[in-house]
Parts: sequence; C-alpha cells; structure tokens
Amino acid sequence: MHKKLTVAILCGTLAVASAFAADDKKGEALHWGYEGHAAPAKWGDLQPDFATCKLGAEQSPIDIRGAAKADLPALGLAYTAGAAEVVNNGHTIQVNLSAGGTATLPTGAYQLLQFHFHTPSEEKIAGKSYPLVAHLVHRNAEGKLAVVAVLFKEGKENAALAPVFAAMPAKAEDKAPLKDGFNASTLLPAKLGYYAFVGSLTTPPCSEGVRWQVLKEPVEISKAQLASFRKLYAMNARPVQPLGKRVVQESK
Repeated sequence: MHKKLTVAILCGTLAVASAFAADDKKGEALHWGYEGHAAPAKWGDLQPDFATCKLGAEQSPIDIRGAAKADLPALGLAYTAGAAEVVNNGHTIQVNLSAGGTATLPTGAYQLLQFHFHTPSEEKIAGKSYPLVAHLVHRNAEGKLAVVAVLFKEGKENAALAPVFAAMPAKAEDKAPLKDGFNASTLLPAKLGYYAFVGSLTTPPCSEGVRWQVLKEPVEISKAQLASFRKLYAMNARPVQPLGKRVVQESK
C-alpha cells in the first residue's frame, strides 16, 4: 500500500506542477505566499513561469454572480476509500490519495488525486465568502485538470475531517499517514447542485484550462476545527479575479 501511495503522490505532484509540490525546491526558493512581497498581487512578477498569474484572462477564484441556469449533467462522484497521507506543503494542508476514485464531470471522466484547503474560501457566492473550502483536484487521461470545490460553513463538528485535522503536521514538508485511509465521498453535501466555469489553478503558476465545479450546498465544520486549521494557516486564499468574458453556468 505504501508503494502505491508513493506512486500516486508523485503522479499528483507532476500533474499540478509547482502549485501543490511540497518538495519542489525551486518553488521554495521563490517564497510565494499570501502577504508582503510574496502576496498574490506579486506572483506574476516572481518568475517568468508565473506570468499567467497577472496576464491570464481566465483566472480563479471568482465571485460567482448571475450564473446562467443550464441543463448540466449530474456530477458522477464515485469516490472510494483508500490509503491517504496528510501533508503540510508550506502553503496549505493537503491529503494525497492513492486510489481516491473517479468523477464524471460535464467534460468527461477524471481521477481524484488529492484535496486541500483554503481559509477563507477563495470562491465567493454573490460577494459572500465561507470560512473554509476544500478543493478536490482531479486529472483526466489527457492530463487536464478539474476541481470540485466544497464550501464549509460554521456549525457542528465535521466527522469526516476529524482524522485529517488530528493528523495535520505542524511543520512544513512533514507528512502523516491516515491509518484508516480516507473516502472523499464523506466530504460531500447531500445535494450536488453546482456552478461550472473554466478557470485556473489558484496558486502559482496559475495555469489556465482548469474545469471548475463549485458545489452550491455548503457542509458544516465546527469553530474548534476551523481554529485548529488557522493555527497553521490563518489566511491562504487568493483574492477573486475578474470574470472577463466567461459565463458561469448553474445546474438546475
């Protein structure tokens, strides 16, 4: 199981380039972050490979307003239980999955690679942000990426996240296996209505062409759980980006 997990982590790291690579030494040297000289407004100037962060026309996240109702297909989220590893990558807490299952999205079939968190939510709905969001990152056979975003509102303790948050390494680059593995389906709300649009990675190199599905129904997380995450990352959200000529669709 350990060898399979290692292979999956490597594949996932290659798929999302430096955006999610905990052991990317070049990325470490650049020290991109969320404040000061490394703040999001400066990402595009840190190195040529990050130029899309300031020049891209389809950047994420966005403030979702006035979405067009559309006859979108239901999301086929067939996630499965498997080995999982919690990683502190220096920018967020990420859970790498060895066999996370698949997602059938409007653009086809994708394999779930990992999920990670941002506080507050990077996406806004009609100007409103949520305390936390989980981004479930997928890749298809052609190497293209898709993200399913799950929003969290403050409420009761989230049982699915309890083992993840209990295992969060305090030090960047540290890892901790989840002894019972993880099934990402436990993160999902009861209803899978969603907003769909084309965007980008929300971290450098801000690569575009990412298919986004933001679930409309939030799930709950406790105040104590939010506090435990914010002890490590008090704020790690990129500001919303211009929508431009894009159209956001909303499932009926």
